[in-house]
Amino acid sequence: MSEPARRFAVALCLLFLSLAAHAQTPNKPKKPTAATDSSVRAADPVTLERRAQATTLLTSLADEARGFHDETLRARVQAQAADAIWETDRERAKALFRRAWDAAEAADQENLRRREAERQTQGNGPRMAANLNRPNVRGEVLRLAAKHDRALGEELLARLDEAKKQEDSQLTSASASAPSAASSASSDAPQQRPRRDPYATPPELARRLSLAMEFLNDGDVDRALQFADSALAKPYELAVEFLVNLREKNPQAADERYVALLARTVVDPESDANSVLLLSSYVLTPHMYMVVGTGGQLSTSQRRRDIVPPTDMPAPVRQAFARTAAQVLLRLLPQQDQDSTSSGRDGTYFVIARLLPFIEANAPEISADLRARLAALTPDVPAQQRNEMDRDLNRGLVSEAERGDPVQEALDRLPRAQTADQRDQVYMQAALAASFKSDARARDFADKIENTELRQQVRAFIDVAGVNQAILQKKDGAEVLRLAQTGELTHVQRVWALTEAARLLLETDRARAIEALEAAATEARRVDGDDPDRARSLVSVAAQFFKVDRNRAWELMAEAVKAANAALEFTGADAGIAARVQTQNQRSMINFPAPMFDLRGVFSTLALDDMNRAVELARSFTGEAPRATATIAIARAVLDAKPKKQS
Repeated sequence: MSEPARRFAVALCLLFLSLAAHAQTPNKPKKPTAATDSSVRAADPVTLERRAQATTLLTSLADEARGFHDETLRARVQAQAADAIWETDRERAKALFRRAWDAAEAADQENLRRREAERQTQGNGPRMAANLNRPNVRGEVLRLAAKHDRALGEELLARLDEAKKQEDSQLTSASASAPSAASSASSDAPQQRPRRDPYATPPELARRLSLAMEFLNDGDVDRALQFADSALAKPYELAVEFLVNLREKNPQAADERYVALLARTVVDPESDANSVLLLSSYVLTPHMYMVVGTGGQLSTSQRRRDIVPPTDMPAPVRQAFARTAAQVLLRLLPQQDQDSTSSGRDGTYFVIARLLPFIEANAPEISADLRARLAALTPDVPAQQRNEMDRDLNRGLVSEAERGDPVQEALDRLPRAQTADQRDQVYMQAALAASFKSDARARDFADKIENTELRQQVRAFIDVAGVNQAILQKKDGAEVLRLAQTGELTHVQRVWALTEAARLLLETDRARAIEALEAAATEARRVDGDDPDRARSLVSVAAQFFKVDRNRAWELMAEAVKAANAALEFTGADAGIAARVQTQNQRSMINFPAPMFDLRGVFSTLALDDMNRAVELARSFTGEAPRATATIAIARAVLDAKPKKQS
């Protein structure tokens, strides 16, 4: 390491210590939802009996789960049971977690086998659906176990790392035994060191960071840091993304770790322009990451739709990044034929050009050297390639107002559309863009599409997007109800809209809310009898009816159970709403979870109303998955409820 780099690293360490000295009060551990031991001891006998019954339900279910046909369900049920009884019986819970892990290993192996079979069946075609439908079961068990016990989490994480190494070793052995054209090449031929993949996070660190991210999303910052700190060694995308998310919860803790990461980057001989580009996301484009590959090819990964630069970033942190960037970007470049950096000279050119305005504003004393380096690199990058890269220099850096109107951009292509299909594509893109910004013209653009099937797809997409926006953004029950009555929606989408309209209208217009629920019940019964959506729809209606008519809610749930028993694919969990527009050249899709269609919420409510009746209703499910989901929901509702003190 050069002497200037060493001195700069020391300065960054001093900045890190300065930030740490002004650290905020450590985050208090997230309070457990389950009742505390002292509150349980003070509870009345009826409550104690209900809690004992709930614990028995869970342990019995966990034992039953060992015989479930579905390995994934077997693992999930045992892990969720362990999670629920942790405060009641920790030793038994630990045993259940380890049992769940064994089942999860088998489940993941089976899922891997199925995924590979689907891959071979589909050849080189798209495999998105297959991959999305194969869960990471060990990851689910690990998250629940680590939430309660760090040592147990580390134990399972180590087992996962070892298993993955064995799997990778087997794949490597299989690849090595296969004939290769490269093996026949002369061993004397000079070989350039392969370029590293700047996006690739080592698997063991990726698993640790993914686990930490889940704790962060749950609000458990301390637990997240316990697992993440050892993985923040280099500016991998996942490491920077973790820090970006951490900053939303605890800016001081995130800035400290970011500055420490800057110091490590300066002294790391593998750091290059892509390292700087990934680090820049923390300061300039949170949740959006870019890297430059061979030939100046740009790759972008965006984890959120809206990119909003932080406005409260301390000046010392901005300056530290600017100086770190300069230290790395001004390193001596190898000869082009010996360049094994991930970015190459064209990548270094792009990163300097992109970051130069920021560095000039935050560390002007070093900008002249960077301008000189940029001028020296320019002849090495072909003019056409420079022009292509220059178009992306401000990607993610400009505000929404400066980006232009996507609706107008689509319409500007209309004069160049020569055929009906081309005009349909323009109006489709304009309609979709308008729907995302709640533009009333969306329907008008859709109506101009000549292809009947495409026009119907776009109208349905617009209506689902409109309902979702009216629910989440406007919170306008009357508007949701209007769209539910007039929109081009499927049966289950209409039930969703009607029940959400009822929820929003209940306090201000109870009569209309009840009318909406009655309409939702009627719509639910229009779904085919063996379709899981019929049961889901009835569950959603029953959950809302409980707020206005408990007896009606119980009746609807009995009907929902019958519908569930007629639908073999019904699980009672992970429901969602989706809408899609697909043409030969484009696919647009929106999807989001719909927990109101799941059993967990409604059975939690029913359990607090009449636990024994809820248990009997849960037992009437013939499917293992819905019966387990309902039983766990009942037990959790009882165990998590705050006990009433004896009078």
